[in-house]
Amino acid sequence: MIASQTNSIWRNICWLIAFILMIPAAVMLFAGFNASTDLFTHLWQTVLPTYINNTLLLGFGVVFLSVFFGVSSASFIVHTDVIGKKILRWLLLLPLAMPAYLVAYLYTDLFDYAGPVQRTLRAWFAWQSPNDYTFFDMRTLPGAIIVIALVLFPYVYMLARTAFEQQDQNLLRASRLLGLSTKQSFFKVALPLARPAIAIAASLVLMETLADFATVQYFAVNTLTTAIYDTWLGYGDLPAANALASILMLFILIVVVSEQRARAKQNHQSNRPNKNQYLIVLTQFEQFFATSFCWLLAFFGFVLPFVLLLIMAFEYSNIEQFLMLLPSGKNSVEIAFITASITVFFAFIFILYQRLSRDSWRGIPQIISGFGYAIPGTVLAMAMLATFGPLDHFINDSARFFKFTEPGLLLSGSIFAIIFAYVVRFAAIANGTLASGVEQIPLSVDFAPASLGAGLSKMLKKVHFPLLNNSLWVAWLLVFIEAMKELPAVLLLRPFNFETLSTQIYQLISDEMLEQGALGAIFIVLLGLIPIIWLNNYKDEALISNSNNSESSV
Repeated sequence: MIASQTNSIWRNICWLIAFILMIPAAVMLFAGFNASTDLFTHLWQTVLPTYINNTLLLGFGVVFLSVFFGVSSASFIVHTDVIGKKILRWLLLLPLAMPAYLVAYLYTDLFDYAGPVQRTLRAWFAWQSPNDYTFFDMRTLPGAIIVIALVLFPYVYMLARTAFEQQDQNLLRASRLLGLSTKQSFFKVALPLARPAIAIAASLVLMETLADFATVQYFAVNTLTTAIYDTWLGYGDLPAANALASILMLFILIVVVSEQRARAKQNHQSNRPNKNQYLIVLTQFEQFFATSFCWLLAFFGFVLPFVLLLIMAFEYSNIEQFLMLLPSGKNSVEIAFITASITVFFAFIFILYQRLSRDSWRGIPQIISGFGYAIPGTVLAMAMLATFGPLDHFINDSARFFKFTEPGLLLSGSIFAIIFAYVVRFAAIANGTLASGVEQIPLSVDFAPASLGAGLSKMLKKVHFPLLNNSLWVAWLLVFIEAMKELPAVLLLRPFNFETLSTQIYQLISDEMLEQGALGAIFIVLLGLIPIIWLNNYKDEALISNSNNSESSV
């Protein structure tokens, strides 16, 4: 808290950026609250209660399964001698690289009535029609819950695993000395200590679930996100769509605030925790169950879908399809590159302002800028249109008044709206990554350059930027990959004849022709693996370093 204490320009820039990022959401909320269209009233009296019920069931089901999958697998990896744990540690993270709508299509194609699984079963048992047997239907609400949970449970696994590994083992030993068994110690001590991390992961899973559009639409499960899309594009009623988007956004904000208040001021760890793990030796049956559980999660969450994509690519792809994907791939990379660069630059400004300033409200701009992650892509698209649409009309009316050439949809009809929506959506990712990196820098580093007469700009260039280099790179990668995978916002905001890999693959999936986009899907998945593997290696190195430090102190 030094050089920037009198820098009013830096403070004003941070507050200005934060409020600009929140303007679209505020405009959309205002428009939604003032919407009184007949269509919205009709929806509220007919199908809207069903949409809300499906949304709640989907969110609860995915969170429940994700927490069960993630916490169970994390506990097996950290606390037991499960076979293959070195491979499973990073393999269980890989489903994050798979877009849920890809997994939905692949599993529907695999397990549908005309798919290879049911064809094989009919051949084995001589079944002639669907009346001869009962098989699980993927295109249902339970099917959507399972598919989305298989993709999102790594959020819970990653944070729960980190929480278990960072716990003070002296607390677990003390519980066992007081008469608790190993399993009782886990459920009564280790699991409650990890609850804040699990709650954060569950809130992330819920936000991603409520933001999902392509999966639920492909499975014909009507939720608020599909209702927003259909109301705007199907009925052409923007005010009613804004009202639905406002309901969804307020619901998510209530969940986020409730989760933050529930875990506020929780601190169960000692200042110098002992992190030397004592593994539980599993019996033969327990070993079989734990190993099968973890490998099945990795298999159905990543390995099987990725293998199916590879088979499609080898069987159906050709040079013409590859050339067809190049323009949309170029668009995706350009938008993701610009978005990641802008987002990380803003996060760098917010984090260092909070670190170096003495202003009482220095943390508010970062909080405001990161709130957009709680807003689904569909809702963000509505917010962009509600904000930039009137601005475009004003610009064109002004140009017409002064007899200039009308620029057209300069803001809402160009990639500007897409990039703006992406920056709002993913600012929290960059903020969180850089905040974690800044916390590792001792405060003495801030004061030393100032005591030597170095100015703010020189201190940032020579000290903070090099120390935050890894965090900046990880934040950039995470935002880049998320921007590559994002579908709802770009699907609604893209200009005419503008495609990205995600929109092109989605169109092919909608037309039951994913085979033609298998190469593009593989490209998105492989890009998604880069930050996941990077982060896993980074966490493993940090864990080894902490363990060595603990042994040295002992």
